[in-house]
Amino acid sequence: MMLAGTAQAQQAVPASTAASPPGAVVVQPEDADNAQTDPSDVVEVPAQGNVTTLGEVRAIKPEDDEPLDLYRFKNPVQAAPNRFSKNWSEPPTPEQVGMSGGYLMMGIGYGLMKAAQGLNKLTGGPDQIQSAIARPPPELTEDEQRRAADYCAINGCTVPER
Repeated sequence: MMLAGTAQAQQAVPASTAASPPGAVVVQPEDADNAQTDPSDVVEVPAQGNVTTLGEVRAIKPEDDEPLDLYRFKNPVQAAPNRFSKNWSEPPTPEQVGMSGGYLMMGIGYGLMKAAQGLNKLTGGPDQIQSAIARPPPELTEDEQRRAADYCAINGCTVPER
């Protein structure tokens, strides 16, 4: 009965409020169908202070197709990359540790990697991972350019503009 009164109170229709006390909400029954209702059917519900209603709520698609974890902390501050960013990497999750053979195997692999880097630095060899260096586009020699111009003069092709 209390829930029915609350549900009706949310669907308040202003009626003749001259006879009602200030702050009261006048509610008409739901089966009114735009017809004249009997004044005895009108229910007065006293106002319950400041009542706020929420606006429209929309669901947002998770970004980057990663699974939605409602309990994950998402830092509201996004720091710009700086000089320390390239040397920092997040520690592995327990799942990643298990897939890599455990902490012992990860430690052995890390030690071997550092030893190989040190040996490489001592011998003066190139790094194992090198950044790509773009080379200039190939150019024709003077003889090849002359032959191409002669061929185009005979066959009627156009020389592309540079």
